[in-house]
Amino acid sequence: MAFQSGRLALPMLNLPDNFQKNILSSFGEKGREWLTRLPGLIDETSQRWNLIGVRQVPNLSYNFVAFAKQNGEEVILKIGVPNPELVSEMRTLQLFDGEGTCRLLSCDEEKGFLLIERLKPGKMLADLQNDEERTHTAIDVMQRIWRPAPNTSGPFIQLTDWFGELKNIRPYFKGGTGPFPKKILERVETFLPGLFEGDACLLHGDFHHFNILSSERGWLAIDPKGVVGPAGYEIGPLMLNPWIKPMDRTQFKAQTARRVDILVERLGWTREKIIQWSLAHAILSAYWDLDLDPHYPLAAAEVFANMK
Repeated sequence: MAFQSGRLALPMLNLPDNFQKNILSSFGEKGREWLTRLPGLIDETSQRWNLIGVRQVPNLSYNFVAFAKQNGEEVILKIGVPNPELVSEMRTLQLFDGEGTCRLLSCDEEKGFLLIERLKPGKMLADLQNDEERTHTAIDVMQRIWRPAPNTSGPFIQLTDWFGELKNIRPYFKGGTGPFPKKILERVETFLPGLFEGDACLLHGDFHHFNILSSERGWLAIDPKGVVGPAGYEIGPLMLNPWIKPMDRTQFKAQTARRVDILVERLGWTREKIIQWSLAHAILSAYWDLDLDPHYPLAAAEVFANMK
């Protein structure tokens, strides 16, 4: 799919099959129409923001992301199908204002355009081999980005809505729990209301080792969802990642135990609270993966459920 504008000769698009499937499965006909318009959208953003050298990243998932240059500075161009989650990301980056996260340079909520600071050297936290170092680094970033919840819900995602999806499990399995261990699911349902007691924060919402990058300003987070809920949820995605493939429960259990010790020491939370948030997120993650493969988060949930 090659394309040209009146001023620019933009590179050929070679969109991965998985990326196109993700867009179509998530957005249906709206996504199909967006894919056909994507070359023109890249052209439009390039002209609007004076971008040159637009080059898509190799690991596209649910948004088109590319490296580019603006007035000699390296930047990141992100274009997504306009939707509430994308608006939540924009507003969250505006509120974080580069404190603990990359900076949002410009955006268009209606069209789904974002221009973002490029972090360099951009090494992912997942690339560090020492898990204790990774955990301490993640906590440092985590504590920098938490904000009091906005006075208005605005466009931000509500964590209660995410966990409300767990109510669909039994109807989906005609009264049963399918691959979800009944005792674990019931345990999560019992303690979950208590986790929501207390003050809510504006959270990253997808805080894990692939969304934390090295930069000249230290380690910073990218791609925040912008979720309003208790601060404890933030550790859920962190505890699951990076996935150990194939799943080695002995290794995962040892890694988890050490991470819990560090979180207790650094955050002052109880072990029970940390384990409960880890378990709750693992079950939610498994629910989201039902149409793919929920094996890994369910295996992690069993490890969390057996911890003391």
